[in-house]
Amino acid sequence: MTRGVRIGNLTIGNGHPLALIAGPDVIESESSALRHAEAIAELAARFGLPYIFKCSYDKANRTSLGSYRGPGLKKGLKILAKVKKLVGVPVLSDVHCVDQVKPAAQVLDCLQVPAFLCRQTDLLLAVGRSGRAVNIKKGQFLSPPDIKPVIQKIESTGNRKILLTERGTTFGYNMLVNDMRALGVLRKFGYPVVFDAGHSSQIPGGLGRASGGQAEFIPLLARAAVAAGCDALFVEVHENPAKALCDGPSSLPLKRLPQMLEQLVAIRSALGEK
Repeated sequence: MTRGVRIGNLTIGNGHPLALIAGPDVIESESSALRHAEAIAELAARFGLPYIFKCSYDKANRTSLGSYRGPGLKKGLKILAKVKKLVGVPVLSDVHCVDQVKPAAQVLDCLQVPAFLCRQTDLLLAVGRSGRAVNIKKGQFLSPPDIKPVIQKIESTGNRKILLTERGTTFGYNMLVNDMRALGVLRKFGYPVVFDAGHSSQIPGGLGRASGGQAEFIPLLARAAVAAGCDALFVEVHENPAKALCDGPSSLPLKRLPQMLEQLVAIRSALGEK
C-alpha cells in the first residue's frame, strides 16, 4: 500500500480509486483547454475516476526550434486557473526552471518535473519547497532503482507529496519500451505510482523534425499497467490528434477514451479494488 497524496480535492494512492491525469499535451488555446477538460471530466465522473487536468503551458523540450511550445508561463497559467475554476478539477503542468516554480505553485495543484530534468537538483529542491504535490517523470535514461536519489532530494525539503511516473525506457534508436516490473520497483518507495501510457507509446524524433508515436498501443499499455497495480493513469488526449500542435502521434483520440476507461475500471474490479 502506498501513502495517499492529496491533490486538490482528491487523493491518489493508499487504496483510493484509480485516478486519471489527462488532457492535451500543450495548451493550444483557452477554448481548447476548457473544451477538453469539460469532456474528459464528464467521462471520468461517469466511470467514477478522480480526475486531474494536465496540459503544458510551455513545451521547452520540443525536437525542433520552430515547433509550437505553447502560450508561455503567464498566459498559460491564466488559462489553467480558468479551467480549475470553471471545470472544478485540479490542474497539473510542467515546470522547467527554478524561476517558474513560484508563480506556477500559485495556480497548479501539482507541479510536474519533466523526464529530461528529473535529476536537476535545484529544480527538485524548488518544487519540493513549494509545498505543492510533485509529479516526478522518471527519465527514460534511468532504471527504476535510480529514482531513489531523486526522491531523496525532494524529501530533504520536508515534502512527502510525491508521485512517481513511469513513461518508458530508451532502447536503441527512436524507441521506448516498458517493463511492467518497473511499477513494482517504484511502488517499494512508498509513493503513488503513475503510468504514462501516451509517452510510453512515443517514438522520440521518429518524424525527423518531431517525435512520432504508436497511439494505437495506448489502451494496451494502459490495461497492462492497471493490471500491474498503478495508482493513476497519465495520458495525452486530443479531440483530433492529426491536428494537435504537439505529440499528436502519441495522443489518444478523445472518442476512444470511454472504451478504454470502461476496460480499466473492469480490470480494477477484477483485482478486487474499487
